[in-house]
Amino acid sequence: MAQVETRKATSPSGGLSDLFKKEDYWAVWLGLGIVLISMLLWASGSSFMKSIAIKIPTWSDFSTATTYLGANVGNICLMFLGFLALFAIAVKVLGYDVKKFTVGFTVLYILSLIVCVLGSWTVAKKYNFEAPLLALAVGLIIGNALPIPQWLDAALRTEFYVKTGIVLLGATLPFTLILQSGPVAFLQATLIASTTFLTIYWAGTRIFKLDKRFASTLAAGGSICGVSASIAIGGSVQAEKQHVSVAISLVVVWAVVMIFSLPMFISALGIPAGPAGAWIGTSEFADAAGMAAAASLGEQSIKTFTLMKVVGRDMFVGIWCFIMAMISVTKWEKRDDGSKPNAGEIWTRFPKFVLGFFVASIIVTILVASVGTGTAAAQSVDSLIIAPVKELRTWAFIFTFLSIGMTTRFKELTSVGWKPFAAFTTGVLVNVPLGYLLSVVVMGNYWGSI
Repeated sequence: MAQVETRKATSPSGGLSDLFKKEDYWAVWLGLGIVLISMLLWASGSSFMKSIAIKIPTWSDFSTATTYLGANVGNICLMFLGFLALFAIAVKVLGYDVKKFTVGFTVLYILSLIVCVLGSWTVAKKYNFEAPLLALAVGLIIGNALPIPQWLDAALRTEFYVKTGIVLLGATLPFTLILQSGPVAFLQATLIASTTFLTIYWAGTRIFKLDKRFASTLAAGGSICGVSASIAIGGSVQAEKQHVSVAISLVVVWAVVMIFSLPMFISALGIPAGPAGAWIGTSEFADAAGMAAAASLGEQSIKTFTLMKVVGRDMFVGIWCFIMAMISVTKWEKRDDGSKPNAGEIWTRFPKFVLGFFVASIIVTILVASVGTGTAAAQSVDSLIIAPVKELRTWAFIFTFLSIGMTTRFKELTSVGWKPFAAFTTGVLVNVPLGYLLSVVVMGNYWGSI
């Protein structure tokens, strides 16, 4: 099953200590740190970030790739050391084994480099089998064909990589675009999330007679933000640990299915990149999986996916945690200590990396506005800050997709039982067509203009 950084969903906030003991916060610090370092180097006139943000050129002759690699060995090593240093600091403070992480991340980086080279092949690009999807496929093959040693498993920190990548994504998405499209995304997400949640919950409790806490955990995973929502809502309603694990497994099953199936349907139906990204944003169950599917369709698809999934759906997790905690305490359970949920639950559960995404967008948008559009300074900002951050973001997502693949075990995914699977699938059967209707048919022109 996909590795999960489990949080204590019902524990009170630890104040300032949370700033350095929570994975969400570290994703913010690392993402914003990379953005700020890029800005400082740009201000000093340095092109260092541009040189180490490796981008394998498209090739049809393998010698093109090998020539590029040979000419950039030093920069490839520098990018590796930069990523390793940042991630190792976080891993150390979070209390994990740095030595095992270092060895494992070295192997993960080498695999990522190989995936990037193969994903830049013209044949791979022709069939939309570029680096993100290829990383997932390679990871699935390795994870299910070979035993993963403990030292490698220590580096497969799926949630950490994707959250950091999303913060970096904010730096490449103008805040003015978020302000313009955010309300539309949030409105559409409200309809999608509410409908899907209620569908899964109703099917789980009424048709398949599942426990209410179990059904709400499944519903959260299928309607909000996948793994994170399953963990957070499961904690809020005091669901059994096994129920949370089953919900996570089902999120992974359908996320993997959607990674490959949605791009195929989009290509067959000829859906433009903008509406396609929004549809993926409404239909995918995990940020990492959705990003993989969106990335195979281009930058516009990534933008609309992000607006729909991150800005629209992910922000619901804190609100839903508070609502479900309130229902659980007042309707489903009796507590001896008489404790009640409070508004602080919203902040405790809220995905902090979403805030990092907004801050990164605001910072870069202000910088671009300050130098003016169409100026030499604006071009240098794009070349020395935005473009390198975009490449580093891509690498973070490739780490994510490899980690998802290598931590997904098909044998474990088949053991969840038919009733939970059926309840979750009921939500899929509502979610995907409704997402298509809203994103492509009703709002197609809007998302196509992004």
